[in-house]
Amino acid sequence: MTKNIGYIGAGTVEYLYNAETDKYFFLELNPRLQVEHPVTELVHGLDLVEQQLAVAEGHGLPAVPAAQGHAIEVRLYAEDPAADYQPQSGPLTRFEVPGALGEEPGVRVDAGFATGSVVSTHYDAMLAKVVVHAATREAAARRLAGVLSRARIHGLVTNRDLLVAALRDPDFVAGRVSTGFLA
Repeated sequence: MTKNIGYIGAGTVEYLYNAETDKYFFLELNPRLQVEHPVTELVHGLDLVEQQLAVAEGHGLPAVPAAQGHAIEVRLYAEDPAADYQPQSGPLTRFEVPGALGEEPGVRVDAGFATGSVVSTHYDAMLAKVVVHAATREAAARRLAGVLSRARIHGLVTNRDLLVAALRDPDFVAGRVSTGFLA
């Protein structure tokens, strides 16, 4: 005999928005939390993983608090943007990102590597997700660019400089970007 067990979890629906036509276009539905979920957590003050576990235990969902401020997340990769984003492998002789130890409020660093770690060719080359929360988009971009600029990363080429340049670009700060922003 089989028993039908219902599962409840979090999912993400992705859309593209065309500002000229004020229309949304469906992209995909993912039956899991996205890698960008810390942005939602910082803006709404919720721990989505904790909520997902609570729902699985039979608890109801909480009311979603109103959005407060802006959050921006970047993916810091061991890759060379100048070489068609070729992944890099080898030892990280130094890997220090401000906020990684929780010493900077509003900065979240989810890292899978530390000084002395070896980046393998067998896995994704993402070193860390770095997320910053601030009162405005401009302040969040400025703060995140500052955090990345102060990061000490030695041993491998990364996309850090590309991320800093994007965060400081006036079009990015103003939200005037499209999928063609990076060549």
